[in-house]
Amino acid sequence: MSIAENVAAIQANIAAAAIAAGRNPKEILLCAATKMNDADAVRQAIAAGVDCCGENRVQELTAKLDQDAYRGAPVHFIGRLQTNKVKQVVGKVDLIQSVDRLKLLEAVNAEAARQGIIQDILLQINIGREESKGGFLTEELPLLLPDLAKYTNIRVQGLMAIPPICQDATKNDKFFQEIYRIGVDIRDKKYDNVWVNILSMGMSDDYESAIRCGSTMIRVGTAIFGARDYTKTHQP
Repeated sequence: MSIAENVAAIQANIAAAAIAAGRNPKEILLCAATKMNDADAVRQAIAAGVDCCGENRVQELTAKLDQDAYRGAPVHFIGRLQTNKVKQVVGKVDLIQSVDRLKLLEAVNAEAARQGIIQDILLQINIGREESKGGFLTEELPLLLPDLAKYTNIRVQGLMAIPPICQDATKNDKFFQEIYRIGVDIRDKKYDNVWVNILSMGMSDDYESAIRCGSTMIRVGTAIFGARDYTKTHQP
């Protein structure tokens, strides 16, 4: 199937999952995870109607920006971001989804201040408590959230989570439901400089489950572009 056909199929699945959960399909945004896909593939995905593009690697982001690959759609950074590469991302993307630690949050805020802008971000939550993944732990949030008002050059638009890999997609429902519960709690407490406009959770294998549990943005790569060939790249 072509990229356009894949996007259309995913959009139909999004609508079906949303309606089954009593939700409006328009509440869910489709973010095309464009890692290891070239500028032409990105353009095809945008033409097919994805809501935004998400890049995992700074090198690829920079190269595709130079090629004007994202024209017509917002671009997000969704991968692990090193603090020494913050200057290459802040101000270049509409949203940084993967702010996973205080040091990075501070670096993003400082670079945004230097540029005189406000950078939208999501807080990444390590919902599965996996050592191999970044993210704030849930018990860190009560101390972090009230303190975010002082970071005046960032705007926290919501939460992002990557649950553990699981063969049965429905097994991750408990993680998605927990992120949704945290989002509701944050919204109820009305922290300064913290909104819950976005709950970014769900990928190619589990996005329908995530939608049923309250996701407002899914990040889909393989189901749009096909399986990635990791033998063709040596990028870190």
